[in-house]
Amino acid sequence: MLSSRSFAAPARQCLRQARASPRWVPATVQISARFYSAIPAKDKVAKFNGTKNKDGNYTVTLIEGDGIGPEIAQSVKDIFSAAKVPIVWEPVDVTPQLKDGKTVIPDAAIDSVKKNYVALKGPLATPVGKGHVSLNLTLRRTFNLFANVRPCRSIAGYKTPYDNVDTHLIRENTEGEYSGIEHVVVDGVVQSIKLITKAASERVLRFAFQYAEEIGKNKVRAVHKATIMKMSDGLFLGTAREVSKEFPNVEFDAELLDNTCLKMVTDPLPYNDKVLVMPNLYGDILSDMCAGLIGGLGLTPSGNIGDECSIFEAVHGSAPDIAGKGLANPTALLLSSIMMLRHMGLFDHALKVEKAIFDTLADGKTLTGDLGGKAKTHEYAAAIISKL
Repeated sequence: MLSSRSFAAPARQCLRQARASPRWVPATVQISARFYSAIPAKDKVAKFNGTKNKDGNYTVTLIEGDGIGPEIAQSVKDIFSAAKVPIVWEPVDVTPQLKDGKTVIPDAAIDSVKKNYVALKGPLATPVGKGHVSLNLTLRRTFNLFANVRPCRSIAGYKTPYDNVDTHLIRENTEGEYSGIEHVVVDGVVQSIKLITKAASERVLRFAFQYAEEIGKNKVRAVHKATIMKMSDGLFLGTAREVSKEFPNVEFDAELLDNTCLKMVTDPLPYNDKVLVMPNLYGDILSDMCAGLIGGLGLTPSGNIGDECSIFEAVHGSAPDIAGKGLANPTALLLSSIMMLRHMGLFDHALKVEKAIFDTLADGKTLTGDLGGKAKTHEYAAAIISKL
């Protein structure tokens, strides 16, 4: 689940000692601050529209997922219950169905997410090269989840060759190379079409600027390859420049994708004050690369944001080989649930649970195997509960 820590640190890492800032900042310090956007609520992109029920709780759709999904979902439920988070879970089944020749998720699941405006999702298995369309992609298309948000922050207690990483990536989530427009031209020749539209680009770019204001970043950078794909990426870049004029308090610039990758693995610290926004494929690759800087996908949360509803998820695999053995690490799903709470406006509950998670990781006594410990999934969750 986690990337290896055995790779060599880049040469520039040795220069870190000369910096005035401390080499290791606890994650709780990095993200405890709460920022508010200057954008009026009525003008915000992708607001949470849910309301409490008569008991004072929000109902949240829960997609437990495949493989280790039910185990890590149980950890979230146990910790939220202990923390008295005002949430009632509504589990749904998203086993794919064929409807009019298309892969769809059951109507009951769709109705639940639309009714509750928010969902938490565990990992779903995706067939490779055959079978039904990716359920993850199906969910994004079904609910028009146009922005994928991936923060990657260094975790105190889990050392990697990179210290104090704090990157925020926003990926356009509905088109690009992932539009699924492919066909055979002649035998042995397949054409795949990259679709970029001004409307979709404008929507995700406006969200990126809004997000930057909300988390207290004053810079947005578009990552692109307009030097090669002059029309498609050129449209995305041009739209970014137009949207940036609406946010005079946020600096805007752009950078080629290959330069970004090179610079980030050399020294990611200069990217800590920026929000990076990019088309779909680039975002998929770059966000996983950033996850590697902090220890892998098992420590990385994710949110898929839409105008009507949003789904927060663990982006790692379903790990069927360890399912049911109590070996799974629920951290990614837990941190995704923290993103969900903040999206819902439950800031105090988010901070309380988040602090308990990071205190447990920093303590280092009750960690799952992928983090170098020997604890079972439920033991790790119990340790977090003890820190509440």
